[in-house]
Amino acid sequence: MSGIPTRMVVHALVREDGTVAGGELYEVAGLLGMTDQQVRLCVKRLVAEGRFAVQGRGRRAVLSLAGAAGPEHGPEHGPGLPLVPEVEFVRHAYRQDRGLEPWDGLWHAFAFAVPESARAARDSLRDALTGLGAAPVQGGLYVTPNAIGPYVRAHAAELGLSEALSCLSTRDLTVGGTSDPRALAERLWPLPEIAARYAELRALAERPAGAEADATTDGGDEDGHGVGGGVAAGLAHAVALAAAFSAAMLPDPLLPPELLPQPWPGATARAAAADAWARLEAAAPAPGPRLFRLYGEALA
Repeated sequence: MSGIPTRMVVHALVREDGTVAGGELYEVAGLLGMTDQQVRLCVKRLVAEGRFAVQGRGRRAVLSLAGAAGPEHGPEHGPGLPLVPEVEFVRHAYRQDRGLEPWDGLWHAFAFAVPESARAARDSLRDALTGLGAAPVQGGLYVTPNAIGPYVRAHAAELGLSEALSCLSTRDLTVGGTSDPRALAERLWPLPEIAARYAELRALAERPAGAEADATTDGGDEDGHGVGGGVAAGLAHAVALAAAFSAAMLPDPLLPPELLPQPWPGATARAAAADAWARLEAAAPAPGPRLFRLYGEALA
């Protein structure tokens, strides 16, 4: 469970009313390998940043998300808090897994030449392209099998780079002598690394939720401000699953199945994650973290 930021745990445990129970936070963070001191320092920083207000201290504290008065507000992600990938992105992945997004055989290419004086805008456009799954072919030229043109053009317009951007679509793409679509996908994208992330997600999704808890954990403190061991273990597993899901999904270019090795680990891992999420939501306390609703909406 190492590698999960403490502040991600705080945000993941925000309930529909915008609050986080201190006892629940300390129990879950402890099961994820975090110390009480880590939690205290994290809460202090979040309050100083104006992201949360806090009443009480330690396990008796109640944190309130700033500006979140009701369930219509999603969790504030903040830097380094990839709690839930974009709903549209997740839904597209599951549609691909079900064979509902067949590839039309088109490659979409984007080229731009931006002077050093506009370096920040150039870097932002490049990051947008790679974030949308496009792969660099050579300096200033990116390609993807997905029709991301409207998103790229909109971002370029926001940056004032519309005149610097060229877009085209073709069925005839050759890179360094490689023209076979599957061979191109293998050449342009780090498929083994992507598959390895999904293997980790599947392993976690298929692990019993109680694996995060120590066998001797009885849950709660002497004043009853914690949560039961089984409940805490389920919440800890949900946080870990959300972190692993995002770690696998966010770098994934979501290539069409026609371009991927079969069976593709991404599809099997996403299916396992959906099953695990349904089990965790069914066992969660009421009211549970709003994270369950957000993932439910994304997986619908």
